[in-house]
This record gives sequence, C-alpha cells and structure tokens, in this order.
Amino acid sequence: MKRRATDTGRGFTLLEVVLVMAITTVFASIALPLYSRAAFRHQADLAARRVATDLRQAQAYARTASTSCQVTFYATTETYELNGVASLDGAPGNYQVTLTDDPYEAKIVSADFGGSAQIIFNGWGMPNSGGSAVVSVGSEQRTIAVDSATGQVTIE
Repeated sequence: MKRRATDTGRGFTLLEVVLVMAITTVFASIALPLYSRAAFRHQADLAARRVATDLRQAQAYARTASTSCQVTFYATTETYELNGVASLDGAPGNYQVTLTDDPYEAKIVSADFGGSAQIIFNGWGMPNSGGSAVVSVGSEQRTIAVDSATGQVTIE
C-alpha cells in the first residue's frame, strides 16, 4: 500500500508570529498606563498611611510619656522626624522616615501646621495647631490632616 505524503510541519508561519506580536503590543500599550496609575495610587496610599500612623504614634507617645512630642517635616529632603522618639532600628537619634525610600517612593509636597512645618502634641496628645501634610507619588496626591480641636488624624 502506498502512503500519501502529508505536511508534518509543526511551526508557525511568519505571518502568524507577526500577528501575535502586534496583538500583544496593542494590549501592552493599553495595560501599561493603567498599571502605572494603579502603582502610583498604591504607593501614595502607603505613604499617606505611614505618615498618619506616625502622627498617631507621636500623639500616643506624648500621652504615654506625659510630655510634648514634636513632628517636623522636611520637604527638601522628603523626610520627617519624631523628635524625642527613639529610632525603631535601634540607631542613635530620633525616629526618622525618608519617604523616597521603598516602598513609598513619595515626595512631601507641603506641610503646614499653623504656618509651620512642625506639629507639637502636648502631654494629653492634643496638637498645638491643626494642619496638614501632602504627599505625592507621580500624579497621585494624598493629604493627611490633623484636626486642631480633637487631634484626630485623617487621610483625605
């Protein structure tokens, strides 16, 4: 019996490969900006939560120690410092956070607490003035506000 010759090639044609690459490129060009914005939102949220948590920590420290605790923001170096609170890693000096570090990669846009870049919580945890700090990552900004009457820290 005679066998029929059949095409046993298992590869792709050049046209199929080019078509798949074109479709992949279109999807990637749509997904990349969406992913970037989502990453910026996430990092801005993380940075804002970190600042809010540290302000609450300063407030709690002031109440616990029955002494004042000052938080100073330095927009030029993208850092803030809790004066009188020991560093968490055991290093000498005050507790300091650099927002340009991972995972935040954020900037301090502004900090205004009654005309100053610092806020002081008294021994009862009440602030000397209300105000806010603004952090940004890419096009995303978050505002961390401290209420002057209650001392409540919120993210707007």
